[in-house]
Amino acid sequence: MANKPASVWAVLALAGVLPTFAQAEGKPLSVIGWLSQSVALSERKAASDPARSQANLPAVRGEAPVSSGAVPAVVATTVLGKPLLDAVGLLPPTVTGFPANLWGIGKSAEIASQISQIGEDSLPALRSLLVTLLLAEAQAPIDSTGGGGLLLARIDKLLAMGALDQAQALIDAAGADANAELFRRSFDVSLLTGDENQACTLLKSAASLSPTLTTRVFCLARQGDWTAAALTLRTAQALGKISPAEDSLLTRFLDPSQFDSDEIPPAPKPVTPLVWKIYDALGQTIPTSTLPTAFARADLSDHAGWKAQIEAAERLARVGAITPNVLLGLYTDRAPAASGGVWDRADAFQRLDAALTRGDLTAVEQRLPLAYARMKDVELEVPFAMLFAGRLARLTLTGDAARISYELGLLSNEYERLAKANPNLTDARDRFLAGLAAGSVQGLTAPDSMARAIAPAFTAPTLPEDIAELVAQKRIGEAIVQAILRVGTGLQGDLSKVSEGIATLRVLGLEDVARRTALQVMLLERRG
Repeated sequence: MANKPASVWAVLALAGVLPTFAQAEGKPLSVIGWLSQSVALSERKAASDPARSQANLPAVRGEAPVSSGAVPAVVATTVLGKPLLDAVGLLPPTVTGFPANLWGIGKSAEIASQISQIGEDSLPALRSLLVTLLLAEAQAPIDSTGGGGLLLARIDKLLAMGALDQAQALIDAAGADANAELFRRSFDVSLLTGDENQACTLLKSAASLSPTLTTRVFCLARQGDWTAAALTLRTAQALGKISPAEDSLLTRFLDPSQFDSDEIPPAPKPVTPLVWKIYDALGQTIPTSTLPTAFARADLSDHAGWKAQIEAAERLARVGAITPNVLLGLYTDRAPAASGGVWDRADAFQRLDAALTRGDLTAVEQRLPLAYARMKDVELEVPFAMLFAGRLARLTLTGDAARISYELGLLSNEYERLAKANPNLTDARDRFLAGLAAGSVQGLTAPDSMARAIAPAFTAPTLPEDIAELVAQKRIGEAIVQAILRVGTGLQGDLSKVSEGIATLRVLGLEDVARRTALQVMLLERRG
């Protein structure tokens, strides 16, 4: 690194702009409590943006509040002549099929609150719909301000889901240096995906962003200017602008040889990506399995061992954050090194894949039940179906293998075609599933309580009163969010909510999502 930028950072340290460790890492300003505070934030600016401030309140359990009137209770104002971050998206209406005025007269804080309530463990079809909604390009809500509170809520939900690539793409569309809150999310994504050098370069060139002490020292060291990093740390120590915990961590980071015989103190809580990266550099990697889903992305790199890579991929594939092909590549990368757990899954997967490649019908019938059981153990039925349903459907299987092949077809993107390809619908359940795949269960017998709850959504779908009001107000985005929340609530016990959610999807024209959701409700064991 050139001397001039390093000296500038040292001057910043002397100017007394180094926050304490508690300020930098202990006061989360987002519903994502593990974000690093990589840059100094202006609390005055945050307070002046009610949409952002309210969007960052902790999530409230239960169903999201819905305005009872046709207009917001408080007249909203919009700053004219300035681009609105809340309008930023990646998918235009021509791609999503959503209206350009997706949020209607809804209020930013209410929309953000509802989005934050959606669990990361929702059904795969609903997660896919949610990601599309979060990435949608649409007019900003009428009360949006320059702070981008709704945009931040959308990005935070993607981060919570482990969808780092999508979150970063949304940040890039808005401009990572547009404000401090966007940058801190971009910086953390970079840390978890191994692109921290690029983030440090951006921070160096962004005059409007002031790096915190930990970030400043980390970036100087990453860019090879260890002298400037040490000078920055010593200046902070001399001015008393550093806490003992931060002092110990950064001193070890810059000169670990001083502490050869000392144990590294436990990491602070919550562990942020920046803290995780520093502990990793010290040779004391914190297992990502104990951390939020987004951290699993760090274990997809070659830096991690094969077992850790597979476990991370399983975790991310389970929530739809990576494509099934990533899982395929890791499962088949090499021969399992042992038995039990992840090794049994890799072995079963490889044996089935090999049997299919050879076209060995007998071997496929023997190996499919075990491989499917292993995938069910870790809730990877849908990624498994995406990889194998088409290949299995080309075989004439019998017995248990035939049943599994049929179910996998219904869990795949080709559910409608593969349902029609099975002429041997032997019982009421099979016929009901085929009806769901075709979009009609009229005249079919519902085989169980869940099927009886789903049936009205496919015979006479109607909107619940509160969601009908949202639709009347053209708050289509909120209606979609409510449909997702209803299905989630229904799976916890109130089955009528499942019907309401699926019916809402169908009335809104989201037929494919409605059918896939109904099939997944029936086939996946996701009841709370």
